[in-house]
Amino acid sequence: MRKNLPGPFTFILPTSSQLPKIYKNKKEVGIRVPDNTIIRELVRVLGNPILSTSIDDTDDIEYMTDPELIEEKYQHQVDIVIDGGYGETIPSTIVDCTTDDFEIIRQGKGELIY
Repeated sequence: MRKNLPGPFTFILPTSSQLPKIYKNKKEVGIRVPDNTIIRELVRVLGNPILSTSIDDTDDIEYMTDPELIEEKYQHQVDIVIDGGYGETIPSTIVDCTTDDFEIIRQGKGELIY
């Protein structure tokens, strides 16, 4: 993981008792450390990881990438929208690390370095 993070990867790992209670009934959790200075600085300042999800909007693919359209659509559902410029539509590569043999579940932008 050290060779691939930060980067366009989501690693699926087994949960542990050290995680917050919200994960108590979960067997696995996805960890992502994006190569994005805005989100990494927010994590550093807050001193905690951020729980988030991607925008999956079946109405229009632009909502996933255009900050102005995202704010227009979600401004009444979120506390803040940070304009970091246009995003990408290529998803992260998802790697299942819950067994000894890592498995790429979804090939996305990242090419895994072993």
